[in-house]
Amino acid sequence: MMSLRSKALVLVEVLLRVPPLFVVDEFLKISLGLPVSTSEEVSLLSTVTGDHVDISDSDTNYYDANFYNAFALTLLKFFVCCLGCMSALCIFVLYTKHLIIVYLYLMSIGIVFVSYWTNVSAIKQIQALTLTITSSHPSSILEDILNLNVKSLVDLEGPGILVIQNFAIQFILAVLFRNVHLGPRNATLEKLIPMSFMAPSFLAMLPVPPNLLHHSPVFSALLPLFLVKYVLWTSGYDVIQVMYGGYQHGRLFVSHNGLSALVETEWMRLNVPCVLRVFWVMRVAEQAILLLMDNYDEDADDGLKVSTLLAVQSLASMAKSLLVTGCETITAVLGMTSVISFFCHYIGNFFQWILLTDEEEDKSIGTVSAILFYILALQTGLTSLNPEKRFIRLCRNFCLLFTALLHFLHNIVNPMLMSLSASHNPSTHRHVRALGVCAFLIIFPISLLVYLWSQHSISTWLLAVSAFSIEVIVKVIVSLMIYSLFLFDAYRSTFWEQLDDYVYYIRAFGNTIEFCFGIFLFFNGAWILLFESGGAIRAAMMCIHAYFNIWCEARAGWSVFMKRRTAVNKINSLREASADQLHRLDDVCAICYQEMHSAKITRCNHFFHGVCLRKWLYVQDRCPLCHDILYKIDNDPSKDNSEAGNEENSNNQNLLLEEEPDLLLNEGVR
Repeated sequence: MMSLRSKALVLVEVLLRVPPLFVVDEFLKISLGLPVSTSEEVSLLSTVTGDHVDISDSDTNYYDANFYNAFALTLLKFFVCCLGCMSALCIFVLYTKHLIIVYLYLMSIGIVFVSYWTNVSAIKQIQALTLTITSSHPSSILEDILNLNVKSLVDLEGPGILVIQNFAIQFILAVLFRNVHLGPRNATLEKLIPMSFMAPSFLAMLPVPPNLLHHSPVFSALLPLFLVKYVLWTSGYDVIQVMYGGYQHGRLFVSHNGLSALVETEWMRLNVPCVLRVFWVMRVAEQAILLLMDNYDEDADDGLKVSTLLAVQSLASMAKSLLVTGCETITAVLGMTSVISFFCHYIGNFFQWILLTDEEEDKSIGTVSAILFYILALQTGLTSLNPEKRFIRLCRNFCLLFTALLHFLHNIVNPMLMSLSASHNPSTHRHVRALGVCAFLIIFPISLLVYLWSQHSISTWLLAVSAFSIEVIVKVIVSLMIYSLFLFDAYRSTFWEQLDDYVYYIRAFGNTIEFCFGIFLFFNGAWILLFESGGAIRAAMMCIHAYFNIWCEARAGWSVFMKRRTAVNKINSLREASADQLHRLDDVCAICYQEMHSAKITRCNHFFHGVCLRKWLYVQDRCPLCHDILYKIDNDPSKDNSEAGNEENSNNQNLLLEEEPDLLLNEGVR
């Protein structure tokens, strides 16, 4: 467990890395300086100007000059925005000690500019009030101080109070600058810094020419600006050295450990998920404060009491607005993705707690959910949509994410069901918990489908959600059927030879349904790509889906089918033992140690259950007792038995793991 001090340090480091993300987010809000015109603006422009505009030859040069000027200005804006984004990202990846130095330097610059603008504002107000008061009461601030005219000095409408306020502000800013600036710590400079900050306030008390007083803020900022620029010039070599050292470290790390190891190490060092979550929460909190202030101003102007219904509607409208603004840029989408990953991780933890299992599978739930949501956001162009369409698309993406989360939960509960049924676990509450999760995985998608089909018309998105939901229902039903078969077999007193076939048929049915849904989703995505919303990301995802979920699954399924058929043919080629032979043998199967009511006789005259021998053939084709070849190869008699056995063993050694790991577990327990 981390101590309180360690947690506080981690929180501080996370907060230090959030401001660069806000800088990048602001640049992305303005589209990196590139002009963005919506379809509404284009249609309005065509309506106002007409479909055809005649431009005279005399105006051609004028429009060309405007075009080139606008193009050059846009290019300059884009270059500046890209440079700002790269600078912010470079600051983001700095080590903590370098990050603190950067913030101290930026704080010193900010203090200088705040001091300058505060002095400018105060001097303007003092000069205006002095001119007004001098006409009626010709006395300066210095005279009031010498005469101890306290009433005039603290007059809220007089210049004295402004001078006192500016003195206090400039003194605080001077103390802050002395502590944070990175310039030389000379004793004389340390004494001159407060005097430089408060010089305009001193001059405001004296009868100096208005021109000098007007320019006094500029002169007061010269010393701190000199220190700031001195630090910038003297630190240039150190900055280049730090950048080169970082490059060298990364290059050496990649050469020794690989690029993926470097990315993973930096991801952990920068604590990227936590930084993104804090960034998104702070961003949404800022928007919420602005919305609450606007609503408060409107309520104050109306002077009306808001009913409970109106308050709920206002909260719903605010939540909708926050969700829309929370995914308007790529950085905001990344922040929302991190928040979703956080919640999905704890949803996985909750179901792990219900099932009383270890926490291995739930670690991937948060990561896979984050990747899925971010790909959906990029694939649907979430950031480029207008607010209303963005909210609708976001809700649809959430529905797709929820159905995918159900598949992840099934991956957690399915091994639990198989383990409970195969190991004859007598713990009733563990069975009840697993079955309760299965009931949830059936009831929730059915309820979701009923609601969606009753509220929405048919669309490609609704068909995709329906396919995912029905697929998870089928997978859960298949798991429950296999669980029931294993549980029934556990309480049988005799060997159930047909169990292997029943499990294979049920799994084949489930895999066929999943394969059909994969093909359906491919055609559904092709329709979206061609007729609704295309894009390179969607096309790439369709290619990945076609390869992994259709081609690879079809090839693996056909391979399993052919290997199983080969094993069945090998077993059928062996002799069937008669009841008299089994009675004379009076022994158990050497593979499962169960009584034999039917058996196959090998070439070496050993007796085994047919189903046990078939599973043994998935691994190797030699007799479990004498290691002789179990069958003859008629196609190539020139090959010796050893070569034939090795070849068949290499072809079939992974079939058991691909097809029936739970059956092997069941037989192993026996």
